[in-house]
Amino acid sequence: MKQIFMDANGWSSLNSRNDQLHELAVKTNKKLLKDGYRYVTTNFVLDETYTGLLTKVGHFAAIDFGERIRKSQKVLIVHVSADIEEEAWRQFSLYSDKEFSFTDCTSFVVMKQFCLLDAFTNDHHFEQIGFNALLKK
Repeated sequence: MKQIFMDANGWSSLNSRNDQLHELAVKTNKKLLKDGYRYVTTNFVLDETYTGLLTKVGHFAAIDFGERIRKSQKVLIVHVSADIEEEAWRQFSLYSDKEFSFTDCTSFVVMKQFCLLDAFTNDHHFEQIGFNALLKK
């Protein structure tokens, strides 16, 4: 099965009609699902997404999103392990010239573990580390 990493930025764009990238995210999502892709994400990314949706859209939207993700057959949720955290911490410490969040670093580690090159995001940090960010205007 083809897989692509889904960042909090992508989840938020898909689930917030007021997001400036909403239409592009919906269009991209439809194409990826039609082409047989499954999303890989992490519990850290979902944490960011729930909080973002709560503040931008509201409690109902955050709960609705969480319930749909938990039931989806098209989403693999990777739980960040101690090994992933340790490698993410190494990267977080190493890149003093970048503003990678710790969650970004855990995402980078998971993407490398799953041999993923593309991320459903517009976060330029993914590009800075060598991945492709698919949500570009």
